[in-house]
Amino acid sequence: GTSYLTDIVWWAGTIAMAVGQIGNFLAYTAVPTVLVTPLGALGVPFGSILASYLLKEKLNILGKLGCLLSCAGSVVLIIHSPKSESVTTQAELEEKLTNPAFVGYLCIVLLMLLLLIFWIAPAHGPTNIMVYISICSLLGSFTVPSTKGIGLAAQDIFHNNPSSQRALCLCLVLLAVLGCSIIVQFRYINKALECFDSSVFGAIYYVVFTTLVLLASAILFREWSNVGLVDFLGMACGFTTVSVGIVLIQVFKEFNFNIGEMNKSNMKTD
Repeated sequence: GTSYLTDIVWWAGTIAMAVGQIGNFLAYTAVPTVLVTPLGALGVPFGSILASYLLKEKLNILGKLGCLLSCAGSVVLIIHSPKSESVTTQAELEEKLTNPAFVGYLCIVLLMLLLLIFWIAPAHGPTNIMVYISICSLLGSFTVPSTKGIGLAAQDIFHNNPSSQRALCLCLVLLAVLGCSIIVQFRYINKALECFDSSVFGAIYYVVFTTLVLLASAILFREWSNVGLVDFLGMACGFTTVSVGIVLIQVFKEFNFNIGEMNKSNMKTD
């Protein structure tokens, strides 16, 4: 029914999620995508820690290790992230959107999506987890760049100059792309959760989604152009560390393992 609408806890959680998404949107307009997207994984360890205290959910030693690895990897990502924005105005954004490299990448993504949605998903989607994950992750190539583009275009909408009209049109187009991609993602995420374990899906989805978003952002915004070899290796190590932490938290959360039981079994063996 609708009794949850009278629950203050439900409203508190809903409002908190809305504020978090608004903050996420603002982050894309302020800092490089290559930093914001991987750091989104911090919601998993913090959520697990809060759930262990507030909801009394069990967090085993592997989950705690995963939380530690996620936080450590995030610190490494922040240290080695690009120090400057490569696209800061609407004119630069329009130039990047019409870049042949990005247009070619979008064409490849659209062809892959059509192939996956209309041919592969109906036949192999319920039995192969990578089909639904690939669809949702490829759509992320539109979601995150659109979000960042909307933030850049919105800066010129309320200015009284000839570019404000173009900024409004660009913003509306990006909003339409963003809305369509989100709707399709929700549909296939729900399909995946009906067929596969949510923990396994969440861990693999994070890694594939983040990788493809970073690829799309690298092609569109060229945020990697100012990153040296040391920073590149540092970010790769940080992302790998965060990914391992997410896998430990999500995939092994039902795994009954603790140091106390291990010590007892060793004592019995001796």
